[in-house]
Amino acid sequence: MEMKTIFFSPTVNLCTLLILVLFSFSASPSHASLSFNFYATSCPAVEFIVSNTVRSASSSDPAIPGKLLRLLFHDCFVEGCDASVLLQGNGTERNDPANTSLGGFSVIDSAKRMLEIFCPGTVSCADIIALAARDAVAIAGGPAFQIPTGRRDGRISNAANVRPNIVDTSFTMDEMTNLFNSKGLSLDDLVTLSGAHTIGRAHCSAFSDRFQQDSKGKLILIDTSLDSNYAQELIKMCPAGASSPNTVNNDPTTSFAFDNQYYSNLLSHKGLFQSDSVLIEDERTRKQVEAFANDQESFFRSWGESFLKLTSIGVKTDDEGEIRQTCSFAN
Repeated sequence: MEMKTIFFSPTVNLCTLLILVLFSFSASPSHASLSFNFYATSCPAVEFIVSNTVRSASSSDPAIPGKLLRLLFHDCFVEGCDASVLLQGNGTERNDPANTSLGGFSVIDSAKRMLEIFCPGTVSCADIIALAARDAVAIAGGPAFQIPTGRRDGRISNAANVRPNIVDTSFTMDEMTNLFNSKGLSLDDLVTLSGAHTIGRAHCSAFSDRFQQDSKGKLILIDTSLDSNYAQELIKMCPAGASSPNTVNNDPTTSFAFDNQYYSNLLSHKGLFQSDSVLIEDERTRKQVEAFANDQESFFRSWGESFLKLTSIGVKTDDEGEIRQTCSFAN
């Protein structure tokens, strides 16, 4: 792998960590065709075009960064980072109930249309998703850094592959750990990447298992790991019988800022999902949660390292994939 790196973050320690991770990538044949400045000759404006598209969309809708970040997770955890989540058609990943609430598709499509004008048949949709998610974090106030590119678009998208490969909000620590390990991600990566919940919104159904209806049809808290005052706020926003489109912010404090507030929320028992709360209940992860809550820079350094690992899961390169003309359909 080409090792010429350019980091946008002024943090020296972040740069050092990322370089170490990248050296480990270069030794792996599965990442042999990913490199920095992959499009330096074929499409030098790619990062500017993607970043500008994300920034423009985010200025109109501050929820866009969270949507793009979630889209990346759902892409990379199923079939690898190959844009299979974008494919339309009967029985595709996009049709699975777990993916029907995904957003950000229009941003990816907009960037792809622009890139097809300036660099036809050159930039993969898989790279656009990865770059857009990275830029979304930076636009929301998180760390900015370069990632390698050269991913190819997959040709297979099967709804049956979705549920076994994504985290359910009711997962236990062991269930999450097993899933992350199967993707080549560590326990540290699990805690770090859970920090994505510092932005974004969730449907009421995603945490409804923490409540139940009483004899009068009103919701009551049954999950004692959740702060009771926060629970009452959630009940007001998601009353019994609320329509499914109702959503709430993942982070009730700094909803649209990518920061370390998520970890402070966890320590205050204000993690929205059961899969959030288990991070402080398990002694294997609590110390890292406390460290990130006390040191945002530490979280940002770890985020850069774990993000690179996330965006390298099961990538397809060279003849393993294609460059789609439109992101919604295989060539």
